Amino acid sequence: MILEHAILPVIPGREVAFEEAFAAASVFISRAMGFIDLNLSRSEETPNEYLLLVHWENIAAHDPGFRGSPDYQQWKALLHHFYDPFPIVEHFSTVRAIHPA
Repeated sequence: MILEHAILPVIPGREVAFEEAFAAASVFISRAMGFIDLNLSRSEETPNEYLLLVHWENIAAHDPGFRGSPDYQQWKALLHHFYDPFPIVEHFSTVRAIHPA
């Protein structure tokens, strides 16, 4: 399993519109082959920054999979105009995980 990580710097004042657009865009990513789950969190210290975490079965499910799909074009149209600057996306593999008993 792969964890995609992106800090999403939303243009200040556009947070409510972004959250509404993200809710609409979520349908497109959630039906992608290899998608497992996602979590979108808003920064307490910097309210126009969001943390997007997406679990994928593997990197290829995200890129070229989702990013090469027509659904990604819908995702992009709904969300990409909110970012300044454009987010850096990275993929991580678990080294250690601790879960409460």
